[in-house]
Amino acid sequence: MSENIHETIIIGSGPAGYTAAIYAARAEMNPIILTGMEPGGQLTTTTDVENFPGYPEGIAGPELMGDLQKQAERFGTEVVYDMVTEVEFAEDIGGVHIVKTSNGLVYKTYSVIISTGASAKYLGLDDEKKYAGSGVSACATCDGFFYRGKDVAVVGGGDTAAEEATYLAKICNKVYLLVRRDEFRASQIMENRVRETKNIEILFNHELEGLSGDQVVEQAYIVNNKTREKSTLKIDGVFIAIGHKPNTDIFKGKLKMDESGYLITKTKTTETEIPGVFACGDVQDNVYRQAVTAAGTGCMAALDAERYVAQNEFDRG
Repeated sequence: MSENIHETIIIGSGPAGYTAAIYAARAEMNPIILTGMEPGGQLTTTTDVENFPGYPEGIAGPELMGDLQKQAERFGTEVVYDMVTEVEFAEDIGGVHIVKTSNGLVYKTYSVIISTGASAKYLGLDDEKKYAGSGVSACATCDGFFYRGKDVAVVGGGDTAAEEATYLAKICNKVYLLVRRDEFRASQIMENRVRETKNIEILFNHELEGLSGDQVVEQAYIVNNKTREKSTLKIDGVFIAIGHKPNTDIFKGKLKMDESGYLITKTKTTETEIPGVFACGDVQDNVYRQAVTAAGTGCMAALDAERYVAQNEFDRG
């Protein structure tokens, strides 16, 4: 490899990033993964993961990410605990990309794999942090299983909230849907599904004020924002469904994004419009947002990057 120019740099260390690192390392690309502020990504805040293949008894989120890191390092991945603050992408095929970090390091690379993920939006209540993983979740398909036959609340009025509520209604005893406004923001078809689901109770003009419980959530304190009347719901969990924010701020003006800020990749690939720059995981996926789908696209990104480097005959000496 040419002096001081790496074959690939991976930005982000969730399931997508580490899977990309595993494949890139096995392809002898000598990847460097820059972890970002939250090494391991969102799964490090998840207590139990039961839907990731290969773990029949389930596994703690931090443990799963530790396993992925060890596997990546086993094949030679260099893990650097640092945050990327700036990128300079070369627009021509064969160009060298520049990646700068908060510790003042500057990397030159033929390819970049972006796996910075997306962060769930929260209300900003202290209780959300207090009960994170103990009754507070932002993903029904990830954590809904733990509330089978129980009563839960969903916060939000858009398509995400409607989808979460109808999903949970299939496995939970009762679902309270707290909608801040006096109408849905969701599409008509999603609103109809919610209204037609018997065990969903819609509470318009209601907001979540707090939570309580002995180690896990047992009660939710809500308020009617029109009448200011306060009430209490006895629930076992609350799902915050007010959307996600892709972690793409440093790429604004440099890569194409959709209206929500998700990176746009070419159909059936992880390629962005910049040659040698690839995106995988939740940073480019606003639909599935699952660890296993993120890992799958991480594999794709590494294969795309390896082919890009090989096809353009960079010096891999």
